[in-house]
Amino acid sequence: MGVQVNDARRLPHLAARMAFIEPFEVMEIQTLAREVEAQGRDVIHLEIGEPDFRTPAPIVEAARRALLDKPMFYTSALGLIELREAISRFYAARYGVQVPASRIVVTAGSSAALLLACGVLLDAGDEVLLTDPGYPCNRHIVGALGGAPRLIPVGPESRYQINAALARRQWSGRTRIAMVATPSNPTGTMVTAAEVAELATLTREKGATLLVDEIYHGLVYDGAAPHTAAAAGDDVFVINSFSKYFQMTGWRLGWMVAPPGYVREVEKLAQNLYISPTTVAQHAALACFEPATIEIVEQRRAELDARRKFLIPALESLGFKVPVVPQGAFYIYADSSALAPDSFQLARRILTEAGVAVTPGKDFGHHEPQKHIRIAYTQPVARLEEAAARMGKLLAR
Repeated sequence: MGVQVNDARRLPHLAARMAFIEPFEVMEIQTLAREVEAQGRDVIHLEIGEPDFRTPAPIVEAARRALLDKPMFYTSALGLIELREAISRFYAARYGVQVPASRIVVTAGSSAALLLACGVLLDAGDEVLLTDPGYPCNRHIVGALGGAPRLIPVGPESRYQINAALARRQWSGRTRIAMVATPSNPTGTMVTAAEVAELATLTREKGATLLVDEIYHGLVYDGAAPHTAAAAGDDVFVINSFSKYFQMTGWRLGWMVAPPGYVREVEKLAQNLYISPTTVAQHAALACFEPATIEIVEQRRAELDARRKFLIPALESLGFKVPVVPQGAFYIYADSSALAPDSFQLARRILTEAGVAVTPGKDFGHHEPQKHIRIAYTQPVARLEEAAARMGKLLAR
């Protein structure tokens, strides 16, 4: 029987970098939720960043045809040229931005895109500016590569985002990358086109790089204008994904828009890290840009917006505060401090006593995590109504 994962002391040797890699709290919550379900209880899952929608049928059908008709050999490490060209046309059609296929790298999920970008940009000790709160894997990838994540505390006053003024104040002689996510996980907030342009100007001034995570692009609400950081200059790294807007989470496919001079370096690193993205997933993704698929995902975006519009006031009626209304993704980063001093214990009570799984702020950084809970509106409105009712009964005790 193998050594338990959480008992590192028994390992004969463990790399020093592992001291900085923290458990993914949302997965810990999911494990506890499965234990509650094993007792025969119903759990409403609002913890995982994955909606309940299945991959759109045209994408699945494209995969089926490819499995029958196409050889499933390795592709280029940069990805199928047909897919790179399709992504290029997508940028032109949706954003009015010309991004040549030669700058587009298809990757084994957006996490691989971040790994590649950091791999070609960072030396040991180089700093990356990141928001706190922010997606935890970002800082862990930076740390695993020997970089130093510099977490910038952000709050409602900046919509939980880094802007050029904040970045300038935090800049040091070792800063090599400023990274933002728009829309953001966990807050669902966005960076404006003007703010992206100002960050790009700052990084050029400093001889550094702007890296923008756009994996939730497409999932925006309230008439938010579509814009991409690729419009801010061809020296900006942009990461995107087929997971969220196109609902291909388990297919593990993403892409990167890389500055022209870095494409060959990214290709070399990809060749050595994972050879190429999954072939069948790439053939399937060609269907993402077809009108039938876009119609489906736009209908689902409207459904997510309806869930958002229900859940925000429902949470506020329970005593949660939503300091900034999320404009994108499918998360609400709620202030739970009026309900309990410790969001970690509150999340566990909500799960074990009310049967609703939510994620405490502990996952997302060190800036007031005990005051916040992330709630994903990844279930139908009827289930969200039930979740609110269950939490209401618990909190009224």
